[in-house]
Amino acid sequence: MANRVAGRAVSDLMRAIGVLLLVLVLPVAVAVVNRAPVAAAYSRDGLPVERLAVPSPSMGRDIIVQFQGGGPHSVYLLDGLRAQEDANGWDINTAAFEWFHDSGISVVMPVGGESSFYTDWYQPARSRSGTVTYKWETFLTKELPAWLAENRGQDPNGNAVVGLSMSGGAALNLATWYPQQFIFASSLSGYLSPSQGLWPTLIGVAMQDAGGYNARDMWGPTSDIAWRRNDPTVNVARLAANNTALWIYCGSGAMSDLDSGTDFGNNFSAQYLENITLSSNKEFQQKYVAAGGRNAIFNFPANGTHSWAYWGSQLQEMKPQLLRVLGVTTAAPQTPAPAAPPIAGAHPAGHP
Repeated sequence: MANRVAGRAVSDLMRAIGVLLLVLVLPVAVAVVNRAPVAAAYSRDGLPVERLAVPSPSMGRDIIVQFQGGGPHSVYLLDGLRAQEDANGWDINTAAFEWFHDSGISVVMPVGGESSFYTDWYQPARSRSGTVTYKWETFLTKELPAWLAENRGQDPNGNAVVGLSMSGGAALNLATWYPQQFIFASSLSGYLSPSQGLWPTLIGVAMQDAGGYNARDMWGPTSDIAWRRNDPTVNVARLAANNTALWIYCGSGAMSDLDSGTDFGNNFSAQYLENITLSSNKEFQQKYVAAGGRNAIFNFPANGTHSWAYWGSQLQEMKPQLLRVLGVTTAAPQTPAPAAPPIAGAHPAGHP
């Protein structure tokens, strides 16, 4: 009896230590991994990439969107926690425009949205840089597709959405609530249980670090229904019923030849953050299967850290499946966009 009590006490102590480490280390990990990178290269000159200024009545300003035409359907690529205002992280850190050039589909990269989780916030988003309105769900599902349909010949339905880290769960949420618009959705190293356990606290601390945002401005107190509405695991049965094609990836935290650099702090943070994220992805998988979901690819390899090299590799790996779901079986020549009046702020360039 005494041994069982002692064992339980040790177990409780180890659990408490683990919780303390999560609270103390995760914000540091997020801060290091999501620090604005020095861009090695943007999309090359010569690609038909436009920088569009798309009006957003809900946010009260124009939103910059990087766009590469390629067909009537598109893949939306969402950025991470420290999204920059000059270009989307997919353009800064990968060759995504190059990979989808002449693929038969278009590429849509919204710019900005630091710490936004690409959702509609209850309150104005207050940060160290000032206060703005965040209504990203409205923009991505109503304003942007309507604008692209009218000005770039894009079909509002039958598209794909891919998110990483902060936006991994957002991609699944968009597919959950807008299944006609997004028939393919991918989460790469996403936080798929944001309303559960310590995740609300950890997300709040990370948002405070990444710009000084307050999670209560986003979804209210953790008891508010908005936290559960934006939780892919809570709503997994609806997502399974939609029969949306899914691609879910999360590494183990172990390094591989895709990791570069010798910065111990950065490497440790990338490993740690990926490792603790994996559990929410596996829980999502279990509940998806239990809900009858049969249209998902789950990729949990023995290595992989929380970094762009892996996310870029996954985007290339999922490309054939993504194209098949969107109805493109082979590479097709680019479809010219219909004639449209000049757009303020738009110019064919691969970088700002």
